[in-house]
Amino acid sequence: MAKRVLVVEDNELNLKLFCDLLRAHAFLVEPVNDGRDAVSRARAFQPDLVVMDIQMPHVSGLDLIREMKLDARLRAIPVMAVTAYAGREDEERIRSAGANAYVSKPISLARFMEEVRALVPSDVVEAGGL
Repeated sequence: MAKRVLVVEDNELNLKLFCDLLRAHAFLVEPVNDGRDAVSRARAFQPDLVVMDIQMPHVSGLDLIREMKLDARLRAIPVMAVTAYAGREDEERIRSAGANAYVSKPISLARFMEEVRALVPSDVVEAGGL
């Protein structure tokens, strides 16, 4: 069964890139381009991972992560923050809000997928592995 990833990103090009990349690696993806919809969509979709932009209009990704971690149905879902913030203090602030991983923009596609796989281990047996 495909792992489910909720992608919260206000930039349409980044949203498409992240979703296309995840789909190419056999993930079921739910895109969200307005952070105000993120928590309700997470409750409905029940993802195995949330990819969260931090700097968005209307609501901060940090606030969304905090809100999700206070929700009994969502708190166990790992969150990977993806942001242009790149300072040491920024990473600490993002992790202290509840993010399990942090990837800075511009992203390396290989690093992005490494972090995704670390947070959502695949239980699929590779072909020829039996």
